[in-house]
Amino acid sequence: MPNSSRSPQTHSTGHLPPLKLHANREKSVRNRHPWIFSGAIAHWPHDLEDGGLAAVCAANGERLGYAYVNRRCSIAARMVAFGDTDPYTAIRDNLTRAVAFRRKHFDPAQTNAVRLVNGEGDMLPGLIVDEYADVLVLQISTLGMERLKPFVLETLVALTHPRAVYEKSDVAARYEEGLTDFAGLLHGRDFGPLVVTEQGLRFHVDIKHGQKTGLFLDQRDMRALVQSLAAGRQVLNGFAYTGGFSLYAHRGRARRVVSVDSSSGALKLARSNHTLNGFSVTDDDFVEADVFAYLRQLDAAAFDFIILDPPALARKREDVIRAGRAYKDLNRLAMAKVAPGGLVLTCSCSHFVDEKLFGQIVFQAACEAGRQVRILHRHRQALDHPVSVFHPEGSYLKSLLLSVD
Repeated sequence: MPNSSRSPQTHSTGHLPPLKLHANREKSVRNRHPWIFSGAIAHWPHDLEDGGLAAVCAANGERLGYAYVNRRCSIAARMVAFGDTDPYTAIRDNLTRAVAFRRKHFDPAQTNAVRLVNGEGDMLPGLIVDEYADVLVLQISTLGMERLKPFVLETLVALTHPRAVYEKSDVAARYEEGLTDFAGLLHGRDFGPLVVTEQGLRFHVDIKHGQKTGLFLDQRDMRALVQSLAAGRQVLNGFAYTGGFSLYAHRGRARRVVSVDSSSGALKLARSNHTLNGFSVTDDDFVEADVFAYLRQLDAAAFDFIILDPPALARKREDVIRAGRAYKDLNRLAMAKVAPGGLVLTCSCSHFVDEKLFGQIVFQAACEAGRQVRILHRHRQALDHPVSVFHPEGSYLKSLLLSVD
């Protein structure tokens, strides 16, 4: 366990072994893209273990920066520093900038649940850090970042002085990296469920047992959009989880909000969140059901605002065709059932279903539903989920607000 009472230690990189690229394969690195695929690598250092750091060099020997490596992965190296910057200095500086940016843009009295580090968007590939009040939650997806964890942890503790740091690393990418799932306390004292504030609303958060790191922080701005449009509407929140969109709809003076989810535990927490914020609800406002089945049996025009934010339906590339059919079915049902002049907010967090494909799926769903559909808004990215212009692959979340006549 690092000693959080002192500054992060200085690491000596010495003479890191060179990782040499094939001729004419360094363009993406020069353009500051953090990923290096195995086919671009001409020479592996013999004495470099997977997860270790290497100096990335062009075919002519020019040093381009530093990366951690893993021979077993198609993305065989991930850049943590460019040019001559020492990799540990770069990591520390990137963590410092990431935290300072969130401190500048979020008032903890209004929002104290934020993403402090967003992977490649903060030039820290393989690392997600979410902050819930005074507890940090780490998610590590790569072997290289796993090896760097002690330094990262020490730096974060020195920057933020949290009550606790908990790791919840359960993403599928870890298996390709040769890692298994891990969850456990890394720093501080143990804790139970928390209450956090998001734009003035309060949420119960169960970090250890909830989905992702506890809340879907990436939809914060879209929840605010729902609030601005909810007045007087009958709102159906499909895949409601712990009721985030529902709470914002209530605050936006919706006439009624029904939350549907297949998890009884999630709905119990959703109801608790409504009570926490003083919203009056009944048992009929929370429905434990499969959303697809619920929409199929739903009376037409029962709702004039339908929200669809399902979990990732394509968790790997091989799932895309099957997921595409499911997304189309889901959106067709919503468009067919929403009242004339109503709204449908449809979302996809599947990395392998990109924005273009998602748009095509929604188009096909509209054709099959036989409704007139217009796009009013596209996804509004939350400030604490930046995407690097050098790494557009980091933009995984898509949302379309549709008007259906």
